[in-house]
Formats: sequence, structure tokens, C-alpha cells
Amino acid sequence: MKIGCHVDLDSATSRASAVGADIAQITLGDPQSWKKPVPPEGLREAAADAGIGLYVHAAYVINVASSNNRIRIPSRKLLQQTIDAAAELGAAGVIVHGGHVTAGEEQQLGYDNWRKCVDALDAKVPVLIENTAGGKKAMMRHLESVQALWDTLSGSENLDRIGLCLDTCHAHAAGLDLSTVVQDLRAITGRIDLVHCNDSADAPGSGRDRHVPWGQGLIDEGTLLALLRDADAPVILETPTEHHADEIAWLRDHLDG
Repeated sequence: MKIGCHVDLDSATSRASAVGADIAQITLGDPQSWKKPVPPEGLREAAADAGIGLYVHAAYVINVASSNNRIRIPSRKLLQQTIDAAAELGAAGVIVHGGHVTAGEEQQLGYDNWRKCVDALDAKVPVLIENTAGGKKAMMRHLESVQALWDTLSGSENLDRIGLCLDTCHAHAAGLDLSTVVQDLRAITGRIDLVHCNDSADAPGSGRDRHVPWGQGLIDEGTLLALLRDADAPVILETPTEHHADEIAWLRDHLDG
């Protein structure tokens, strides 16, 4: 099982190597910005030399589900630009949030907007849609929403390039059963491509997305390890940076045991 962490772009390979990571997740610039991402010169070669696989997390501002043209259209453009940049880096995938519609709108509108986006993508690398911690009109919070989105995407020529990133903190905060969530999501999507391995500061179903170091939150360690074994997918930590080396070592020790 490949295990790694989110790292700063300017020290991606050196930081990943220092904490014993196999893989590293990066954002290409300010995640709250609409600015076109630019792949850093030399990063692809440096990562290959260090034996570090790369994943790119798309900007948090992206919401391709939105009915607002001023959000949806730039979101599609930025997602494609991020895919293009990730392909230049030889990244294994682009992680993107599922987004949402507004309180007074039918969620099917968001699913339909996702379908239009997926149909038009030049998916040079897989696009991994991440489950969501909160939001009543979120595309990826509840199992029923994930099912509705995948049903809407069914038949797209790009469906095989659309995967799933399972965030453990988000699933916990959404009120999903972590003992069955892997089987539940795989039954819907047919795949789990990446796990964001994060403990949660808040109670199940709180809808609050607050990551804490492993062992300091409310997710049971035994449940976590069982989830990771069931998912059998690469693992990225998004916990505080200073804990990554210890957490990666702990995961390796317990998952191999």
C-alpha cells in the first residue's frame, strides 16, 4: 500500500522523502485562487528520481455543480487546466471536491452539470471526486447523493476516467458508517482510487471538517485500519505536517502487522 501526505509545492519531493512517503499530494498554487495552475519546472523529474508518486488537489473554489454561470464556467475551465498541468507532471490523478447547489435548487441540477463537465473533459489523468463533510445540497455527502451523481454520469464516454477519493474525516463528519463505507461506496462507484486518511475533531454527523492528528480525534483506530485494508488504495495524510513522519511509520507498522 502506497502511503504519503500533502506537502508544500516548493519542497514537495524533499519533504515527502524526509517523512518516508511513497506518494505526495500538492496544490498548484493558492487553492482559493482562480489563477491558472502552472506545473513547476523540474518537479516531474525530481519526483521520479526520488521515487515519489504525485497527486494534484484541484483548487477549492471549483464547483462544477453550480447553476451560477460565473462559478460553473470558470470551474470547468480551471479543472481542465489543472488536469493538463497534472498530466505534465505525470501525476496519478486530480482530486476535486464534489461541489453543491444552493438551498432552493434541486440537486439533480448539480448532477446534470457534473455530467456536462465530465462529457467535455480531456481527462488526460483520472479525476477523483472527493466525498464531502457537510452541506444539505452537496453532491458527495450522503450515499444517496453519490448514487445519484454516478447514475447521472452513467453512459459518459469519460466515466472510466472518473474515480473516487474517500476522505475518512469527511465520511465521519457526514455521518457515514466507517465500518461499511468502503463496501457502500464501491457498490455505487465500482472503485476507490485514493483515501484521504484524516482523524476528526468532531462527532459523527456533525458536518464539520476539522482534521486532527491520528489518535487525537474521534475516529476509532481499529475502524480506520480496517477501512484502509478494505479500500486497498493509496493513502494520503492531510493531518498537521509535523505529525506526518510518525503517522506514516505508524500506518506502515499496523497495516503490515
